[in-house]
Amino acid sequence: MACSRPANPEVRQRPMIRFLLRFLGLIFLATAFVLFVYDGEKTIVNGHLDFLNVTQAWAMVDQHSLNAAQDWIKAKASWAWEPYGQWAFALPTWAVLVVLSAILLVLGRKKKKLIGYARD
Repeated sequence: MACSRPANPEVRQRPMIRFLLRFLGLIFLATAFVLFVYDGEKTIVNGHLDFLNVTQAWAMVDQHSLNAAQDWIKAKASWAWEPYGQWAFALPTWAVLVVLSAILLVLGRKKKKLIGYARD
């Protein structure tokens, strides 16, 4: 009696992880779109460019974890905090979410079917 399951359990779980990466990527992309519309509405109402940066958004969710993350970056990579860290935390939240979702969607994409080769 032949068993239809692969012998390696890691092979079995890859599609689920790819699905999870794609799902999270789409959730982040939808959130980025909502934040983009929100920032656009704030800009129109205020009459000048006004956006929600990463620091403000993270502080609304959990101020303690924001402070802990900034302190950790300052302790581990103090050379990078001044030129890059502060710049990254000042970016619009929707832009950061778009980049993160693109990375997750690329990591979770389905493999192309090979033509003319046997797949194991």
